[in-house]
Amino acid sequence: MVASRIVQPDTKLATTRRWHCSTLAEDFGVADATEDDLYAAMDWLLARQDSIEQKLAARHLREGALVLYDLSSSYFEGSTCPLAKRGYSRDGKPGTLQVNYGLLTDARGCPVAVSVFEGNTADSLTFLPAVQRVRERFGVAQVVMVGDRGMVSQKAIDDLRGQGGVDWITALKSASIRSLVEQGHLQLGLFDQRNLAEITSPEYPGERLVACRRRRLGQAACAQAREPAAGHRGPAGAGLGQRGGGPAHGPGQDRRAGGQDHQPPQGGQALRCSSIGETTLSWARRQAAIDAEAALDGLYVIRTSLEAKRMDAPSCVRSYKALSNVERAFRSLKTVDLKVRPIHHRLADRVRAHILLCMLAYYVEWHMREAWAPLMFADTDQAAKATRDPVAPAKRSVSAQRKAASKLLDDEQPAHSFATLMAEMSTLVRNTCRAPNAGADAPTFELLTTASAHQQRALALIQAIQP
Repeated sequence: MVASRIVQPDTKLATTRRWHCSTLAEDFGVADATEDDLYAAMDWLLARQDSIEQKLAARHLREGALVLYDLSSSYFEGSTCPLAKRGYSRDGKPGTLQVNYGLLTDARGCPVAVSVFEGNTADSLTFLPAVQRVRERFGVAQVVMVGDRGMVSQKAIDDLRGQGGVDWITALKSASIRSLVEQGHLQLGLFDQRNLAEITSPEYPGERLVACRRRRLGQAACAQAREPAAGHRGPAGAGLGQRGGGPAHGPGQDRRAGGQDHQPPQGGQALRCSSIGETTLSWARRQAAIDAEAALDGLYVIRTSLEAKRMDAPSCVRSYKALSNVERAFRSLKTVDLKVRPIHHRLADRVRAHILLCMLAYYVEWHMREAWAPLMFADTDQAAKATRDPVAPAKRSVSAQRKAASKLLDDEQPAHSFATLMAEMSTLVRNTCRAPNAGADAPTFELLTTASAHQQRALALIQAIQP
């Protein structure tokens, strides 16, 4: 099931039917397996999840290791699973039932463990259990947890302070950054000549704050790009009246007096309703609010408990940005390759087993991607990533730019994505043959497709994997 999800992800029933169109089932000795056998295998797998994850953690996590954690969700088909709840949808399907799952990886994004939660579970409620899992079940006493700004709540930080051996890296929310600026703890003049500065604040005792600022796009450009033109006039019901689900205001009905602040559908706090007529409304920009937002454009603050002697400020920023490796894992799981969604299982344990199965498939795929990096568009210049400016926009190395422009490798072979390389490898065929004009009882023999030089190189790279 792990292999078939990488080759061609599908439902369990469809998987058993597709097995007879490839050599997969025969090579694994499960050609007679039915969908019920697959469900039994899922139950067997779930019962061994702790043992599997402990071995993965022993392989990839060391004392003082950087551990990345993030949460995602997938929508659910059906209504009987107790894990399926209405919550914040990361699939762009609001109102649908979903399940949440948190992924633990090492600093490179190699998956180690996965946890499944009800679909209405808040992100912050899953963080402390993840920390306990690393320390108690995986036996890693010294750990640095990295989570995004919505994951690591103040309550979680307060709890972590009393636990020796646990450090963390996260980021401040925009409201907290604005408060630092207003109180004078973060001065924007720090970024006149540089893009990174380490500061302290009495609001965050015993913590380091690393303020970063990317070059602004221009005076209020970001804010104004999202706003309608000032003084725009439109149907009264198209904006304010219909936003709350009520009817548009008409003659003889109560209307809000012009000149009061209002929040149109796309304006946020940057627009001010100037007048409302019987059939039209007009609004104008609140320039002070726009200027205040533009002043903080491109500004973010990394928050950490690590001492400077353990990790300098640029490394803290790089470590926080390493969360993109978990986001890449979620993209692969959900849309690109493994297609964990939609989830069809009715039983909670089957849902957990399904997500565990997909995580293990991504573990295999992650190692395949690492091995095949020289054959793909991937940037193989890892040394540059560890030394480049952590605040400036990431740039590909010269070799990666050349591959992207020419679509060719250094040996003039075509560069691939993971999907196209898998498709090329699928052209390797094992044919069962019989001599011409022989009877049905005549002996058969097998012929294998001769691999091209490019395919031989890909196979050699796979065989050299040492997890």
